[in-house]
Amino acid sequence: MIRLPVLLLVMTTPAWANTPQQILDNLVQEARQAQPGFTASIARGEQFYRAKQTGGKEADSCASCHTDNPKAEGKHIKTHKAIEALAPSVNKQRFTDAAHVEKWFRRNCREVLGRVCTPQEKADFTAYVLSVR
Repeated sequence: MIRLPVLLLVMTTPAWANTPQQILDNLVQEARQAQPGFTASIARGEQFYRAKQTGGKEADSCASCHTDNPKAEGKHIKTHKAIEALAPSVNKQRFTDAAHVEKWFRRNCREVLGRVCTPQEKADFTAYVLSVR
């Protein structure tokens, strides 16, 4: 018999209790819905991270704010606010909350690309950032 306090504790476990690998796995599954057989690529993710874009409103690449090194602290190109390191290898909070990850993809893709990122772009980007040691 499960007691009510234990049940409530289990039911209120925060949604952010994901691992970066679980986040990546979910993004890959989403990408496979649009492109069956899709496999995330670290190389494509790095290329995407560094690529200069023309559709964005504020930045021309992910690296514009996050620096060429995802392990380094960045700075927003317009507001100059500090941005903590992107790589989970140095920032353990990164890629642990699916809703937070999606929020920042939505916002940053619009700033850099001028559109939402495709599921494939998100999976490749995440694969790259998770590979940075």
